[in-house]
Amino acid sequence: MTATTRQRSAETQEPRIKSLNYLNNILVKMEASQAGAMEAVVLNTQGYVVEGSGSNIFIANKKGELLTPPSYLGILEGITRNTVLALAEEEGLVVREVPFTRHDLYIAQECFLTGTAAELIPVISVDKRLIGNGLPGRLTKMLMQKFQQYTRQHGTPVYPSEE
Repeated sequence: MTATTRQRSAETQEPRIKSLNYLNNILVKMEASQAGAMEAVVLNTQGYVVEGSGSNIFIANKKGELLTPPSYLGILEGITRNTVLALAEEEGLVVREVPFTRHDLYIAQECFLTGTAAELIPVISVDKRLIGNGLPGRLTKMLMQKFQQYTRQHGTPVYPSEE
């Protein structure tokens, strides 16, 4: 489902700062729960898809390109997101960090969310519309496998402390 709660503007709150101010995320998660959804898609004030309540979002378009919102839209640059970007590029996928709309999401062939605890979660429908054929797609499954192999070999990625 798409949340009615919009993402706070990057100009009002630096998205790279993880603090205890998760009110927006909590409101979005509550909206999803009340709608019977596991997660919600968040739009920014310009109407672009930016993330989930606690996850980053990726779509695969009809050309087979992997798209994810760029950091300048105010997303949190997640550890898992960055690892998936690197793994996708290693696999030779065309990866583009570009703004995309809800319409782009609706017509996507695949969609998945990334997060440290969740890793990669396939999204098969949004707003009662099937994504692709309504099943996890080939790229999603391949990246899930690559990420699992990566974590078995290297452990869960974390950002080094800046001391």
